[in-house]
Amino acid sequence: MLRETFNDDAELYDKARPGYPPALVGELARVAGLAPESRVLEVGPGTGQLTRSLAGFGCHITAVELGDAMAAVARRRLARFPRVHVRNAEFERWPLPQEPFDLVACATAFHWIDPAVRVEKAADALRVGGHLAVVVTHHVAGGTTDFFTRVQNCYERHDPATPPGVRLRPSSEIVPDTEEFESCPRLGDVRVTRFEQDITYTADQYLDVLRTYSGHRALDSTRRAGLLTCVRDLIEKGYGGRITKRYLHELILATRLAP
Repeated sequence: MLRETFNDDAELYDKARPGYPPALVGELARVAGLAPESRVLEVGPGTGQLTRSLAGFGCHITAVELGDAMAAVARRRLARFPRVHVRNAEFERWPLPQEPFDLVACATAFHWIDPAVRVEKAADALRVGGHLAVVVTHHVAGGTTDFFTRVQNCYERHDPATPPGVRLRPSSEIVPDTEEFESCPRLGDVRVTRFEQDITYTADQYLDVLRTYSGHRALDSTRRAGLLTCVRDLIEKGYGGRITKRYLHELILATRLAP
């Protein structure tokens, strides 16, 4: 399964994947009222990119991660937070504890969870008045815009699944998808807040990021090597060895209603 490919190189994932903007973490904490006594369930934490920020509020966190290697890195990276506990399990089958949580959070992983289970189980896990927080990350136009237009030639040449003429869209054209949260009768007050961040990468850093993407990891080794060489050559020869990428993070928040 594609969602399990991240576990193949957890150390690279931890090194290359960016964290989340402080303003996003601050808004999540403000709405959820995070405090040392708060109980948080994080689903699909990976190696703890969001977890480390949430742990700074001193709250009790149970992080449920599917990949055993990812969970091992997360435990090491979070060892200084005694109130954080990483569980290696599939969320869909993980038994919820009897005591409900104040916050259920999932960052850039919700789409990997079975859609027949994810919202309902998150609602099951929450106390009345608690919050579900889902972060959805989009790759959008911005940064070194011309590079992301030209690099499509590399994808069209080396990845047969690439449709011709694909271009990144500006964030203004990305429409939030909140239907599944709004259609759950136990959730209400669904709101979306958007945050953008630009990150500048060297060629090596950007290729490391690409190596963590499931679609790139699924390519056969010859096509993947050809693609990465093409991307590296473009960055080094066309952009002086550095490019800037823009991310759009949508913070979707919903409140658990009374039964």
